[in-house]
This record gives sequence, structure tokens and C-alpha cells, in this order.
Amino acid sequence: MRYATAAIDFALISDVMMDLEGSVRPAIFLADALVKQGYKVSMISPIMSSNVERRLSESGITPVNFKARLISKSLGLSTLWFELWAREAFLGLNSRQTLDKGSVRINFSQVVSVPSSIWYLQGPPSTALKDMEEEFSTGFRIAYNVLKPFIERSDGGLVSRAGISSSFAIANSRFCASMYSKFAVKIHDVIYPPIDCQTFCPSAANPFSNYVLTYFGKETKFSIIKKIADAGVKIKAFGSKTPFISEKLRKNPNIEFLGKVSTSELVDLYSNALFTLFAFTHEPFGYVPLESMACGTPVVTYAMQGPSEYVAAEHTGWLAQTDGELAQKSVGLWKEGYNSSVRMNCVREALRFDKQFYAKKWLETLSCLEDRLINSYGLLKVGLS
Repeated sequence: MRYATAAIDFALISDVMMDLEGSVRPAIFLADALVKQGYKVSMISPIMSSNVERRLSESGITPVNFKARLISKSLGLSTLWFELWAREAFLGLNSRQTLDKGSVRINFSQVVSVPSSIWYLQGPPSTALKDMEEEFSTGFRIAYNVLKPFIERSDGGLVSRAGISSSFAIANSRFCASMYSKFAVKIHDVIYPPIDCQTFCPSAANPFSNYVLTYFGKETKFSIIKKIADAGVKIKAFGSKTPFISEKLRKNPNIEFLGKVSTSELVDLYSNALFTLFAFTHEPFGYVPLESMACGTPVVTYAMQGPSEYVAAEHTGWLAQTDGELAQKSVGLWKEGYNSSVRMNCVREALRFDKQFYAKKWLETLSCLEDRLINSYGLLKVGLS
């Protein structure tokens, strides 16, 4: 899809952009693909780091940083994100900034509600908090229960406004689509988030397989990980998005918490693990299982939500119906291992989510929608690229 005008550009709106990981990836990879197609692309965020601004500029993407004044800058990405959500849900502050009305606008954000051609859905926070409640500390659970009615009502209003003001809605998984359908948002398609299979690929010909890898984040079901470690499974954990890991978990002799690791370190961790344990409370999609598969390491997780859409039971991993089954399967694999052919299955399946196929899917989608875009923005079509 190409347009005969020098003024055409795409404006992609993102959440917090302090780094280029997690929920930021879909917007970044699409922006890169559009730049390669010759389009002018800007990336808009309520707040982004100087490193992100530099990386965008070097890639030919124009960064637009609203530089929101936040009080939680030093409290971690999760807290920062929640403050931005509250600013928009309760006060509509993030969407008051001026945006270029001549752009084809694609909104990847859940904290900026503005009229858009396409809204890319990655999960309503009120649903996530409801699923995560069981793992909250006592103090957080009390606070959440007090605020829960206000959070759910405000989030429902935010989702409704964004849905009404968007011409099309695309979800990042079938499970994610089902969540937004409950808010009466019409879902037009599903485009799974991408990974870079040139970066995430096996780094070890003969994996050590002497530990299990897991992720510590705000959606992690820590109680089950502790149970598995207490059963004698050696676990290495990475992650930096939650400051609320209990001392009992940190001091468990069978758990080594590594904190934030570099991408190259993470690839080595995935590649050498016996399997990756992904015990979650809420996950619309889930990068961790897919990255693990791309590095040739199978996954043990739940038969629900996003991960169940790409982890194939007995082929690229194992899916559990209950916490008890998850723990039992993890301990069993630790003791008995599995057929090495599973590792090759993982690599082959993960390739279907590589960024090149993601970009192709998006360009095909935009091509299908081009007549609507032309009508909305008065652009002149000159043929597909």
C-alpha cells in the first residue's frame, strides 16, 4: 500500500517507553516495517527515555515524547504504567496532548484514548488486576478491594471511549479478544505480537539442562513456584518489573534470582534450561514462553489464556489445568527429562511468530483497509508495494 503524497505519515501511539521490551514491541516492529516501506512514521508516548528517543531517531522514526510529569518514576515500570493509566482513566490527561490530525493513527496504548484508525488491544488492566489479586500482599489486597469498584468502572469507561473512537480493533490473541468483547468492543482481527528469531535462537548445541528457568513479574504466581522449588527443583528466575518478591522466595535455596538480565544473557538462560516454567495469574499473550521456544526450550504452563494458543501440549511443552498439575508435571520433568526432539519442535513453531511474518500480516491488513483510510484521510492510492 503506497500513497502519492509527501505528507502521508503514520502516527503510532504507545504506552510507557522506557525500554523497547514487552508491550512496546508490536508498535516498534510495525514502525520499523513502515519505515522500510518508505512511509513517514512518528512514535508517540506519554513518556519515553532518552535511549528510546535515540533508537527511534536512528531508525528513521520521529519520537514524540509528551514528557508526562509523574510521581512514580523511581518505583518501577509497573507502577509508572499504573499511574499513567489512572491519569487517563480518571482525568483524561494523557489524551489532551495535541496530535497530528493528518496522520493515519494506530493506537497500541491502553493509557491514551484518542480517535484512531486502528486500536491494537493488549489487555484491559481491570481484568488483569482481578486475576492477579490472589498473589497480592495483604496490604495491597485490602487497598485493591477498596478501590476495585472505581477501577473497574473507570477502566470500562476508558475502554468504551477508545473502542467507540477507533474504526477497527485488532487483538493480540483470541483470549485478549474475548476480554474486550465483554466491553462490547467489536474485534475485527487477531495479530499475534512478534519476536525476533534472529536474536532469540538456540545458543547452545548441548544445553546444560541443570536448572529450570522462570520469570518473576507482576503476573507471576509465586506460591506455585515456591512449591516446585520446595520439591527440589533448581530454579533460576529473571525479571525486574516487580519489587514485591518475598524474602522467603529470595532466600529459598533452590531459587536463584538474577534480576534484570541483558538480551544475550537471557538467550543463554533460555537455551540452557531444561524447560521454562511460566506460572501466571493473567496473561493476554506472553512473550516468555515464545522466547523460550525460539531458543529451543519447551514450556510448562497453564492450558488457558494467551500461552495456550501457541504452546502445543506434548509437542512444544506441557499444559496444566490446575496448580497441582503444573507442580506435578514440573517435578516429573525435572526427575525424568523428555525426548530431545521437543527442542526442535519448539524452534520450528516459534518461527511462525517471527517479526517478518508479523510485519507482513500488518501490511496485508492495512492494504485491506486502504479504502477506509483513503476516505478518512483523503490520500491518493498509487498501488501496493
